[in-house]
Amino acid sequence: MWNKVQETVSYLQQKGFSKPDFGIILGSGLGGLVDDITVELSIPYDEIPNFPVSTVKGHSGNLILGTIADKKVIALQGRFHYYEGWSLQEVTFPVRVFKFLGAEKLIVSNACGGVNPQFKVGDVMIITDHINMIPDHPLRGENDERFGSRFVDMHEPYSLKMITKFKEIAKQQNIAVQQGIYLSLSGPTFETPAEYKMVKLMGADAVGMSTVPEVIVAKHMGMHCLGISVITDLGIEGMIEEVSHEAVQIAAKATGKRISLLVQQFVAEY
Repeated sequence: MWNKVQETVSYLQQKGFSKPDFGIILGSGLGGLVDDITVELSIPYDEIPNFPVSTVKGHSGNLILGTIADKKVIALQGRFHYYEGWSLQEVTFPVRVFKFLGAEKLIVSNACGGVNPQFKVGDVMIITDHINMIPDHPLRGENDERFGSRFVDMHEPYSLKMITKFKEIAKQQNIAVQQGIYLSLSGPTFETPAEYKMVKLMGADAVGMSTVPEVIVAKHMGMHCLGISVITDLGIEGMIEEVSHEAVQIAAKATGKRISLLVQQFVAEY
């Protein structure tokens, strides 16, 4: 893994990818942020050594370097998922590349199902904590101390300082945001009513199929993380309806402008 990361970092540096202020994973709901990035470089994933390739409809496959305000950002335009068949080491590989290109801060986004009865479709949720229920772990196996310690402290997986700043910006922009705990399952099936009930009983407010592995690996390397979810469907008893990937994409896109505005302002000020 170490050699692969260094090979990829060297390739990207030669292409002009210099030290970014932020790494950003443009998951469902934040894909439109690319329109607010002044793009300097864009490279398809299949041209980057050791990179996986996104196979999910609606997820582009480009690594972008650009600026928001005067801050340099590197962004994944389309993420990778465990359910696509990638190992969690492959899913999180780009986060390691971000770190060794110089990024110390990571913003991750996703679309998810809400199980908190106070939530509605279209809500923006700041992730305050997570529960990992994917049946694997990105740090399983021999640990390489050059990345981080064997046992990773997770008492603050999502930076309280970043959360506070994001909430301040939301208040300034008069955009309502929720807060909650995100639980990650493997997918690719959406949850059954019984599974939604399980998620709520476990103490989560929302459930999805991503984000947690990337944050674990980011914390392994000492990065600071901000997580943002778009509530695209509801797993609340009595309100559960048929859901599809297309419907999730539509709901995420409808919320995209609000999230993009908040993230753009956050990057500019943080």
